[in-house]
Amino acid sequence: MQQLPMLKEEYQLDDKGYAIVLNVFTVFYAIMYPVSGWLVDRLGEKKVMFVGILGWSIACLGGGLSKTVGQFTFFRGLLGASEPTNFPAQLKVVTVWFSGKLRATANSLCTAGSSIGTILATFLVSHIALKYGFHAVFIFAGVVGLIIALLWFIIYKEPPAEILEENAREEGVPVDQPAFTWRQLWKTKTLWGILLIRFVSDPVWYFCLFWLPGYLQEDSGLSLKEVGMFGWIPFLVADVGAIAFSAYSDRLVKKGQKPLFARRKMLTIVTIFAPLCALTPFIHNPYLTIFIYSLVAMACLCWLFNVSVVIAEAFPVKNVASVLGIAGGCGALGAVIFNYFVGQMMGSLGASTIFITMAFMHPIAVLILWTMVRREKVKSADEALEKVIEN
Repeated sequence: MQQLPMLKEEYQLDDKGYAIVLNVFTVFYAIMYPVSGWLVDRLGEKKVMFVGILGWSIACLGGGLSKTVGQFTFFRGLLGASEPTNFPAQLKVVTVWFSGKLRATANSLCTAGSSIGTILATFLVSHIALKYGFHAVFIFAGVVGLIIALLWFIIYKEPPAEILEENAREEGVPVDQPAFTWRQLWKTKTLWGILLIRFVSDPVWYFCLFWLPGYLQEDSGLSLKEVGMFGWIPFLVADVGAIAFSAYSDRLVKKGQKPLFARRKMLTIVTIFAPLCALTPFIHNPYLTIFIYSLVAMACLCWLFNVSVVIAEAFPVKNVASVLGIAGGCGALGAVIFNYFVGQMMGSLGASTIFITMAFMHPIAVLILWTMVRREKVKSADEALEKVIEN
């Protein structure tokens, strides 16, 4: 949010107050993420995505028309409740349309749309906010959202049967692969591994989105205009780098490596960039800070893009949206806790504690990925009986 100082001034918010506004958004986001995944697996990706886009467009328009902090916070909550529909629906689209040899690249290109929006927003938001005020930013976003909703409803089609059959054949699973029930999902080790990964890694990306632009202004000395000129760079580097690393993992699959192993290998390599954020408090050059966060943001996006792919390859296709929804909610919960920590500690303990904490988050996620995540399949009645007999 490049308009962080303007929001603080408009509604007389300090860091703690701003953290509360963020957490209203994030709490609703966390609650609705698993609900959205459940709805996608049952009602289909097209319908749920369409309703979600309408919801967040209305939320943006409402935020732009808000006169009080209470009204603004209400519409941020509505935005948080609407936005999670995007990612489970998008993952379902990628899973049914693409095989493991192309899935990571396709998923990264699709998911990059949101961060490409962030790149454009970094420039547009500062321009619109300076010329028309920050309320106009939200109104503009709402109008664009309504147009996107219409285009989605008109353009998207379900994949034909031959595509489903070809993808299932390449991956060695039946087209009608049985799915886990909701209760069975919670008994799988992989689900708990995915939840822990999102819980510890997502907050770093949320920090880049919510706090970094304001940090560049308030602590690194950039003006709002300069943030508009240079603040988009980390998000561009993150998008390009994440797409390139995702394509690299697909190349490993084409060479014969197992998909899950290829994703693990790539994510382990990219994690070496994440701890660089610990250097931030000791660097007083804003442009060097932007360079460091370009690499950190790239690591974050690689994880966000490819943990979704891991879900698609670890679980039956009829479960992927539900699992991503649960995992996304858990990641948002981690962000809520971390946001509270940032709001409370940024002024008292200083930024260094926060940056050093973030440096450990992705390395922990690597350990979880290698030890807890595997391909899960529903056991047949005969397999279950054999296990009972063996025990």
